[in-house]
Parts: sequence; C-alpha cells; structure tokens
Amino acid sequence: MARARKPVVEVRRSQRRRRTVSAYRDGERVVVLIPDRFSRAEETEWVERMLARLEAREERLRCTDAELLARARRLTTRYLADHADAVAPASVRWVTNQNGRWGSCTPDDATIRISHRIQEMPDWVIDYVLLHELAHLVVPSHNNRFWDLVNRFPKAERARGYLEGVSASGSLVMAE
Repeated sequence: MARARKPVVEVRRSQRRRRTVSAYRDGERVVVLIPDRFSRAEETEWVERMLARLEAREERLRCTDAELLARARRLTTRYLADHADAVAPASVRWVTNQNGRWGSCTPDDATIRISHRIQEMPDWVIDYVLLHELAHLVVPSHNNRFWDLVNRFPKAERARGYLEGVSASGSLVMAE
C-alpha cells in the first residue's frame, strides 16, 4: 500500500495568539498557526496534531454515498435492531440542495438525504442526524415514540445542542 507523502508545512507564529492553534490547507501546503511562546517541542506536537485533524476532516469529506449507507446500516444494527424490518433505506446519500435541514427522509420510498454541510462536523453529530432520519422510517412524525427511538443514541442531546449552536452562530433556522 502506498503511503501518502507528508505535506509541506508552514508554521506561522503570532505574538497576539495566546492559546489557540489552527491549521488550513493553502494549495499543497498546510499552514499551522501557533502562539509565538510555544517551544520547538510544542510546535512539533501541535503540527502533528493539526495534520491528523486535517486528515480526519478530509477523510469525512471523502465519504461516499455507499459509505454513508453502510454507516446507516451499522447505526440500525446498534440502535434500532428491534425495528430492522422497517429500517431498510432504499438509499442514503449526500445532497447539496438542503439549506433548511440537516437531513430528510421520505418514508414512502425509504430514501434518506443528508446535507453536505454536516460532512465536516464530528462523527457523533453525523451519526445523530443519520439515526434521526432512520427513525423516521419507523415513525414518520416527531411524536414521543419517535424521540424514544432517537434518544437511544447516547449523544443525542449533545448532538442536538451542537446543531442548535451551529444554527445560531450562522443565524440559520434549521428544521428538525
């Protein structure tokens, strides 16, 4: 298996930056922004951390529809096994035309669409949105039975809070 080349890294130190570290791609180069007071050892540690974070984020962005469907099946097995006969999506796919929702489900044809805008969010948030839509294959409405299914996910409340925070920070109004 071919090993990916390590990218060229440019470290930029800032006297104004106190605690935060960030990184972004600039073409083929990765720019890492760190506080000026960091030692060389801290710099090395943070460069490695930020490269790993960028790679993880980019890996999520490469997730195909087939991988999203496989992920949905794993979530069904784990949290909705008692409804496995009802939870069999015909398709699960990323879409770029959902600006008012994180995801949507059409129970009549068992299709699920997930907004591409959540691809960079943490895995547990993506899992929550997927499980939310999968639960609609069992219960189409947002009644107590539906929420009982969704709340089987251990980080359901945390994920809802995360999504509400994203909505609020972007002045977006997102529907459940």
